[in-house]
Amino acid sequence: MKRFTLLLFLFLVCSCKYLNEEKGNLPSEGVGVEKNTDSISNPENDSLIDSTDLSAISVKEFREFKVLDSKYINVADLWNPFDKDLKSFSETTYNNLKPLILEQEIPAIQKHVQNGKLSYELLVKFYLYRIRKFDRDNAGSLNSVISLNRNIISEAKQKDLELRNKKVKHPIFGMPILLKDNIDASGMSTTAGAVALKNNDINKDAFIVTQLKEKGALILGKTNLSEWAYFFCGDCPSGYSAIGGQTLNPYGRKIIDTGGSSSGSGVAVAANFCAAAVGTETSGSILSPSSQNSIVGFKPTVGLMSRSGIVPISSTLDTPGPMTKNVIDNALLLDAMFGPDEKDDKSIDALLDSGFYYEQLVIPHLKGKRFGYFEESKKDSLFVSALQVLKNLGAELVELKPEIIELPDFLRLLNLDMKKDLPIYLKSSATDSVQVTSVNDVIEFNKMDSLNRMPYGQKLFEGIVADKGTNQDLDAIKSKLKRNGQLFFDIPMLANNLNAILSINNYHAGFAAVAEYPAITIPMGYSSDKNAPKGLTFIGKRLNEKFLLQWAYAYEQASKKRKMPDHYN
Repeated sequence: MKRFTLLLFLFLVCSCKYLNEEKGNLPSEGVGVEKNTDSISNPENDSLIDSTDLSAISVKEFREFKVLDSKYINVADLWNPFDKDLKSFSETTYNNLKPLILEQEIPAIQKHVQNGKLSYELLVKFYLYRIRKFDRDNAGSLNSVISLNRNIISEAKQKDLELRNKKVKHPIFGMPILLKDNIDASGMSTTAGAVALKNNDINKDAFIVTQLKEKGALILGKTNLSEWAYFFCGDCPSGYSAIGGQTLNPYGRKIIDTGGSSSGSGVAVAANFCAAAVGTETSGSILSPSSQNSIVGFKPTVGLMSRSGIVPISSTLDTPGPMTKNVIDNALLLDAMFGPDEKDDKSIDALLDSGFYYEQLVIPHLKGKRFGYFEESKKDSLFVSALQVLKNLGAELVELKPEIIELPDFLRLLNLDMKKDLPIYLKSSATDSVQVTSVNDVIEFNKMDSLNRMPYGQKLFEGIVADKGTNQDLDAIKSKLKRNGQLFFDIPMLANNLNAILSINNYHAGFAAVAEYPAITIPMGYSSDKNAPKGLTFIGKRLNEKFLLQWAYAYEQASKKRKMPDHYN
């Protein structure tokens, strides 16, 4: 808290930076939603898709999947390291532990451990038991977990020992965390869901994983994702990867889309397969699967959390973020991961102490807070109900018409960034067993076994190679997009003295992405037709994470909309 006043002053000074810039033309409301990220176009090459057409990376209504179960995961091999330890963990033990763990906040779980009702070893075994029971190779399988930490039980025992020796460092201590499988963690492969990285057995941790481990968190395993973070095929469903198979939504298997690209993280949290999970977002990849799976997902200001050791799409827009069942857990996980990283050139030193994001989270009301929302959102009855909850808490609500601003060449930004960023990751992080060194290498590798390696094609990767843009082009695109994204929010926020913009799911994620602004989504209910989860999303200004968490927590506690999926309890 000691540097917070200084930061608040800086927020106010910087918020008007782009307000005198020229306005552009109106995009559709969904631009840049993780439902949006398609093949890219180069003005010099008519064979490429229009760079403003984002349908290839949009959520698609799939009913027939080409692939469900992974052809590369041997379920018996996955569980061999745990068979002996789980033999003594019975169904009776599992059922007795349910009230202590299912849907519980991390502070409640920690209290059970402190009181001797639970141990970190039992907590890990409980989650392993649930994953084995529900995730793969059964009638209700979800295919959310792609790999497991072979040493997790022994590591949990060590945490129990450290607890007795009073070495707890943070509320995340001893909590089993799942990582999206584009995040490096020693002892496990990082595949990004791609066969080309199948044997990428990493022996070092991403910066955020080091942060987690230093605070005592347990890395339970990795989650499936839309392959290459959903910037690969263009004509595939969310949650599909060649390595992990097709992740399915626990609220409606094969009916409700999982969202992407952090699909496995969203599903695993919703199904109570972990205490919390980490996702990554370029444009909607945390917000989309979080809202689709009735959990809390936070896409922080770009740079607040390190991207070192994470398979990239875009060094301009990428960020990891927490995905949890509730807001307090989200604050705890964010707090455990943030921090400056000298290896990340966009890293921000927020000058904050550990504990800042979860301390003083509770505020008594929202009086004096002003939130804007776009008029189209009122067509959603769940959103209208959420507005009433906020109003009852004292918030002032302002209806807005969206600014007429475009996001030109959004897809080309992803193309040109990934073309240069992926080779850097492969050179610095991938192991010698990985033979590919570029996007083009991956394309050629996949062609050797297209049925298994790319059943939905690889249109977006082909678009990357075909885009002949220069570094000068990339710089110009980045500058224009960031200015336009910030204008989209800054103009109405300044004109109406707003604290945040309200949205649904990831509907305005593209604007938040290029503005590099933070956004958090919280469960706001379920649709009347398919019972599909939806989320209320708060979008704030740069480094406003603490405020967003407080407002989200106030809404969550007043609405209590999350329900555990049927058939998985």
